Amino acid sequence: MRGMRRPAALGLAACLLAGCAPTPVQAQPTAERTFFAMDTVMTLRLYEGGDETALEHLEARVKDLEARWSVTGENSEIYALNRDGEAELSPETERLLGTALEMCRRTGGALDISIYPVLRSWGFTTGEYAVPDDQTIAALLPLVDYTKVEYGGRSAAIPEGMEIDLGSVAKGYTGDILSDYLKGSGVISALLDLGGNIQTVGAKPDGSPWRVGIRDPEEDGNLGVVDVTDRAVVTSGGYERYFEEGGVRYWHILDPKTGFPAHSGLISVTVIGDTGAVCDALSTALFVMGLDNALEHWRRHQDFEAIFVSEDGSITITAGLQNSFTLTQKNRTLTVAPP
Repeated sequence: MRGMRRPAALGLAACLLAGCAPTPVQAQPTAERTFFAMDTVMTLRLYEGGDETALEHLEARVKDLEARWSVTGENSEIYALNRDGEAELSPETERLLGTALEMCRRTGGALDISIYPVLRSWGFTTGEYAVPDDQTIAALLPLVDYTKVEYGGRSAAIPEGMEIDLGSVAKGYTGDILSDYLKGSGVISALLDLGGNIQTVGAKPDGSPWRVGIRDPEEDGNLGVVDVTDRAVVTSGGYERYFEEGGVRYWHILDPKTGFPAHSGLISVTVIGDTGAVCDALSTALFVMGLDNALEHWRRHQDFEAIFVSEDGSITITAGLQNSFTLTQKNRTLTVAPP
């Protein structure tokens, strides 16, 4: 039995400096900071505007948000809500919870922030991996129902036994907060790597798009590169965190309807859009939905683009990426989904 995590999007420094682009720009940040927060390593790079003082503020901001939203930190607002069934919320936590619940509604429950007790029963929150028995899953599933979360007026309440976790949107929402701060401070070119969640501010210093490498979920290295400007790029995949037992691989992306790892025919989903929180939420939800339903969701909403990798190794991209995604694994089949 083993657990494993690895970043979904390659570190952007490697992409910029090691030849992801045919003629790579040797861009060097004017200020850079790396730190550990939200259970991951984050690297913030400023290329035009801003300085070390701005980065110091951003690191403090991230750690303050983590303290508010941690599901395990005993002083966090979410911990208090799960422990007591009700809690007062700061404005930022209230907005995050509202965003998370809206994404649960939008995806028809493919994303459900109340899945936390089931996730814990698999050991994905503790590292003590084990396949829970059917009785355990049957007892926990009735508690998985985001529609029973009550919030408003700076407070929230949940039914007895329910616990929520905002991790499916927290890093994306954090990226939005940091991006907005930098833009308001006059920064026009920055790259924020929040543990695989990529948030870009503007373009590269020469005005060209950032080139973000998308991890191959089956092999080391990239399967392709996507060009983005002032957008978020978030990937979810079964390879990020999993364990094996009896020759079967169990990954951390669970189907809220069954309580078991989602097997929808997809092994990786990358979402590109203007809002980090939406991309974060959708990368999980679309994985659970499967390709056909995910494409229908894209056609219905038209506020994101996506890259889907199926179990057979084939790749499907949405039409908006046709001129910005470059396939580097030439042995793969690539399909462009029509609008």
